[in-house]
Amino acid sequence: MTPSLGTAGGIADVPDLFGGIGEVLGLDAPAVPVRGPRRWWSGPLDVEGLALGSALAAARSAALWTGRSDIAVDAARVAGAFGSLSHLRIDGCTPEGFAPLSGFFRCSDGWIRTHANYPHHERALREGLGLAASDCDDPAGAVRDALSSLPRREAERRTRRAGGAAAAMRTPQEWSSSPMGRAAAATPLIDVDPGDVATLAVGSARRDRPRALDLTRVIAGPTCTQLLALLGADVLRIDPPQLPELLDQHLDRDHGKRTALADLRDPRARSRILELCAEADVLVTGYRPGALAALGLDAETLARVAPRLVTVWLDAWGGTGPWSHDRGFDSLVQSASGIAWLYGEAARRGADDAPMRRPGALPVQALDYAAGCLLAAATWALLVHRERTGRAGGAHVSLAAVAHQLLALPVPQDEGAPIAIELQESDSPHGRLLHAAPLFSSTDDSIAFPFPPRRYGGDPLTWSQAPQG
Repeated sequence: MTPSLGTAGGIADVPDLFGGIGEVLGLDAPAVPVRGPRRWWSGPLDVEGLALGSALAAARSAALWTGRSDIAVDAARVAGAFGSLSHLRIDGCTPEGFAPLSGFFRCSDGWIRTHANYPHHERALREGLGLAASDCDDPAGAVRDALSSLPRREAERRTRRAGGAAAAMRTPQEWSSSPMGRAAAATPLIDVDPGDVATLAVGSARRDRPRALDLTRVIAGPTCTQLLALLGADVLRIDPPQLPELLDQHLDRDHGKRTALADLRDPRARSRILELCAEADVLVTGYRPGALAALGLDAETLARVAPRLVTVWLDAWGGTGPWSHDRGFDSLVQSASGIAWLYGEAARRGADDAPMRRPGALPVQALDYAAGCLLAAATWALLVHRERTGRAGGAHVSLAAVAHQLLALPVPQDEGAPIAIELQESDSPHGRLLHAAPLFSSTDDSIAFPFPPRRYGGDPLTWSQAPQG
């Protein structure tokens, strides 16, 4: 069982998710108060415990790094931040959410979850199912018809073989007994590497604003770097121009960051990225295992060019197991791990046979947001560790490991009650934004996004300040 962290005057049974980081790095982060209700989402899993625990881990690590004693975690802000995209409005308009070909589809022996929000994933899904783009005027209907005649795991296999993203819905028992489920269960929630070689003098002057290079997309990685920016980091996000981020995701996750475009397949762009790494403090990456190495940014090259660089990375399925190199998203991990089955079963208890039960979903994409918080917690702790020891370490978080943590938390006994969400307004080049407040609060309200999202991809490939330290 995950240990709980009591907080004076606050919630006393929030899981302590910082403990693994502190144990590996020999750090003792200060206590941070957690305020508000403990339960507000209904359902069979302790999603609030995961959300509060990961937010608390990030807040304690942020307090350790900044020396601030006024950082607090408020349940209302956590609830808003974990459901941020659902609260976002752009000139009064609601984001699209999942695309038509993203969702659950019935197969001949159960259900499969697809993810086709990005055009290249939609093309891969069609290709895996033998559907051309011009097949019909109802692409969702064509996908539904094609999947209905396939067993769920065969549909999963075909989609992934074509480069798409899909996961058959499994029961918790099917997941825990599978090779991938066992690999996820054996992986630390936050796999921390303290580093074995000193790369700078102990006690070297730190930058006022640590530099973080962001090579992530969607939710989890951008959540980490948005938190780093919230506490003062100079964050530069870089996306490939041929695979641009969805605008709604940019406006939701890129407060406080600058964003630029660069094709890492281009040797000149790759050379520039290495130069930026050499001047950076942190690299946050969401590339699948082996993908950066294939682009010439392997661990050995980064260690040679940027020996002081703290590297944190995330992926869907973890570094071991048969799916370690596969694409994945929060919704797919929910489907594969049995979470979707649990939420579907809760809605229609005993209505039909296990594999054919209609699936459900978490109230928010909690695996993504929690992973982002845990990555930020690891990042700040590793920066403190580097300052104290001269060693630049790293950390890894997978959505599958986060799912395992959620499934392992004690099942809550009450249903909770609705919670008031704190919203804020900002102007951006893409329109007036209504959005969730920052994850952390402070006694003087000084914790605020440095600036709203900028025009996507419009910044140069440079750091925003002269080198320090």
